[in-house]
Amino acid sequence: MSDKDQSQDGSPPEAESAEQALKTLVDGFLHFHHEIFPQQEELFKKLATAQRPRAMFITCADSRIVPELITHSSPGDLFVTRNVGNVVPPYGQMNGGVSTAIEYAILALGVHHIIVCGHSDCGAMRAVLNPQSLEKMPTVKAWLRHAEVAKIVVEDNCNCANEAESMQVLTEENVIAQLQHLRTHPSVASRMASGQLFIHGWIYSIETSEIRAYDAERDCFLPLDGINPTPSATPKGRF
Repeated sequence: MSDKDQSQDGSPPEAESAEQALKTLVDGFLHFHHEIFPQQEELFKKLATAQRPRAMFITCADSRIVPELITHSSPGDLFVTRNVGNVVPPYGQMNGGVSTAIEYAILALGVHHIIVCGHSDCGAMRAVLNPQSLEKMPTVKAWLRHAEVAKIVVEDNCNCANEAESMQVLTEENVIAQLQHLRTHPSVASRMASGQLFIHGWIYSIETSEIRAYDAERDCFLPLDGINPTPSATPKGRF
């Protein structure tokens, strides 16, 4: 944090006004329109009529998580779905935006990889641990019931010393739970059985930029370091 980013007493800067916030976004668009877009105009011409993303990326709506940034991806590379808590409702329970996006990604776009990515310091996971904080947010509370299985697993099996440790374990268990929900979707189950689809569970650290990936065979999260084989959450195909 630079000197201009904090007050003289070391406290964080005051939030920008609503007008300043909008101006920042508009200025950003104008910079993109006049400076960035011309440099990639050929790419956008190709993308104007078709897309062929490499993977579907399901992650949290948290403003600190930018899938394209942390994977160094270009426009058209990722089919991104974001929601509070990187939740994947089980098939049939809530056929809304996430379920629709999954089906479209597989059957219309033909993606071969789906990544469910949780992250450190997740406000949704903190709310799952402290449900009383959601009394004035009934729709958020209802949505996060899809993370209830992870909460029960942690409560019944983790002798966590403090909330920070509980948060870390819950974040991991939530990713595992959402991977299990993902496999209830018919299009996912079918493509996985034939070896055409691979699913992955990641946890991104905001502070360090490190990613740990779920290894289904070892039932643990391992560093995504490019040195060791990439951990996989996908069972072997049967056909």
